[in-house]
Amino acid sequence: MTATAGRRGVSTPWELTRVDERISFVYLEKCLVHREDNAITAQDGEGVRHLPSATIGALLLGPGTRVTDGAMKLLGECGATVVWVGEYGVRFYAAGRALTRSSRLVEAQATEWANPQKRLAVARAMYRKRFPDLDVERYGRRQLLGHEGKRVQAAYRAEAERTGVPWHGRRYVPGDHDRSDTPNKAITSAAQCFYGVAHAVTAALGCSPALGFVHSGHERGFVMDIADLYKVGIGIPVAFEAAAQGDEDVDGVTRRLLRDHINRKGLLKRCVEDVKELLLGDAGAAVEEKDEVGLVGDRGLLLEAGHNYEYEVVW
Repeated sequence: MTATAGRRGVSTPWELTRVDERISFVYLEKCLVHREDNAITAQDGEGVRHLPSATIGALLLGPGTRVTDGAMKLLGECGATVVWVGEYGVRFYAAGRALTRSSRLVEAQATEWANPQKRLAVARAMYRKRFPDLDVERYGRRQLLGHEGKRVQAAYRAEAERTGVPWHGRRYVPGDHDRSDTPNKAITSAAQCFYGVAHAVTAALGCSPALGFVHSGHERGFVMDIADLYKVGIGIPVAFEAAAQGDEDVDGVTRRLLRDHINRKGLLKRCVEDVKELLLGDAGAAVEEKDEVGLVGDRGLLLEAGHNYEYEVVW
């Protein structure tokens, strides 16, 4: 007789592990991902491993992975992001429900995004996090992009010198990962992992992945915005450290080093705090989340749901 999934009820948002307290990501390949009771299992030729589903931020599924319906259902209930990892990079595949029941963040995001002045202000706040010593108010978008380009190039040269890895420039052919040299492979792998982690946080907070402030016109514009806050400071150094260990399994080495670094530095907590600060400001981030539904009345007045207003006049 085959094992059946546990019959425990679906967890409420308040019972689930907060996104900033979760494991950054777990990578699996060449295995069967299934559900046993209320845990995710990964079965391969070496046996069965149990993963606490409620503590996973993002589950990266690599080549040769098969997933059962029960496993996907459990991951969705726990609000974990599932990213299918293709042979040449990461593709966003599916996401579970948000860990928040409030629309406060996504409404703030839409409000800031829809106003050109506010949208620029958020973009400048993002650049301010990358350039704490730069007066970002003095520059337009193109000039800030130029500063970012110089910053990235300087980071490549500095990390190559620090780790002793030969560097001949950023060269990546989309769809042909194997043509890249060792440091370029590592940089690509680190960047794709950051997209997975940023998407996990974005989805868990209930934000729109598409409404970006620096990136635009793509379904993951906001995800790219958030990932770029950390790629240079964390992703590039880790990538060169992985490349310094040699070409053998450089992608896997990069993922493991990055996972350990993210957990050690508490990046998920920092990422959540940064998103709230960017969209709500310092004061708004401390507002208590409420699981409630309201109705919009005249002149924007918020009315209580579950009440019959048929015979009432609301002024």
